[in-house]
Amino acid sequence: MPNHKSCEKRLRQEEKRSARNHYVKMTIKTLAKKMRSELPIEDKEKLLSEVYAQLDKAAKKGVIHKRTASRRKARIAAYYNKEKAASLNTEEK
Repeated sequence: MPNHKSCEKRLRQEEKRSARNHYVKMTIKTLAKKMRSELPIEDKEKLLSEVYAQLDKAAKKGVIHKRTASRRKARIAAYYNKEKAASLNTEEK
């Protein structure tokens, strides 16, 4: 336990920030899981913009690094494009 008032305050601040950061990270993780679930391609398209927005917001606030956000967006986009191409191929046949 801290012995100084400033250290006590710092501990309270860190707990709040940690909880907030954890919530943001779990939200991103949940959205990414939804993206990889068995949803129709139309729903995934709507979800894609939501995932992008959450990643950008988390990077802006410093929860995750901006390159991490960019990398995750690229991977999710690649997955989405692959799924979209597969759905178009199955519709043609």
